[in-house]
Amino acid sequence: MFDALSVRHFDVFLDTHSIAPAEDFQTMLWHRLCDSDVLLMLDTPDYFNSRWTAAEFGRALAKGISVLRVGWPEAQRSERLATASLAELDASELDVTSGRISDHAIDRICLQLEEVRSKSHAVRTVNLVSNLRIGIEAIGGEVIGMSVGRGIRVRLPDDQMVMVYPTVGVPTSTTMHEASMNSPDESVAILYDHVGLHPQWLSHLDWLGQYIQATRWVKAYEAGWQFADWRA
Repeated sequence: MFDALSVRHFDVFLDTHSIAPAEDFQTMLWHRLCDSDVLLMLDTPDYFNSRWTAAEFGRALAKGISVLRVGWPEAQRSERLATASLAELDASELDVTSGRISDHAIDRICLQLEEVRSKSHAVRTVNLVSNLRIGIEAIGGEVIGMSVGRGIRVRLPDDQMVMVYPTVGVPTSTTMHEASMNSPDESVAILYDHVGLHPQWLSHLDWLGQYIQATRWVKAYEAGWQFADWRA
């Protein structure tokens, strides 16, 4: 599956291939999960017996990341999979000797994964915007509407106008650059979900924000708190 998805230009994270030996494994795993649109769950009979796969599944749901369950023929579907998309494997699609999934099944799974990925990204964007709206309205401000480059214009209680760019996944300096270029003459904020991001990455964002004042980072769950003391 890793090879098949990589050939189709998916940015695939697989812990045995994608984490350097010197990294803090679990911290980096959660960080990379935050930057994923879909969790491809290979649901074998023992999947939820492992602490780590169970935690990975739960944290994917907590982040609003969609799950595509590829179910082995003998695996009973858990009640925890009520919201997951399903791609069931037939016994004929598995090589009993090697455990390999047939090429036909892989093609089918890859096509379904792209559909789930698109919907997942949209849902996560909606979640960010909902958090923004709740925070702005809680302090007496107003969300005006969408603008250029998918920015969202908001009016703060003191009538300051801010252009907010919701960012799904892990924000980077490129995110900041694009937002500032889209709204060069406005006060700009980048809204992101900080939960699960690597502590060193969060420190990097704080450092970057100290030197680039025109565009500022705003944590989605702290939107009201941060905008209550906004100074252009």
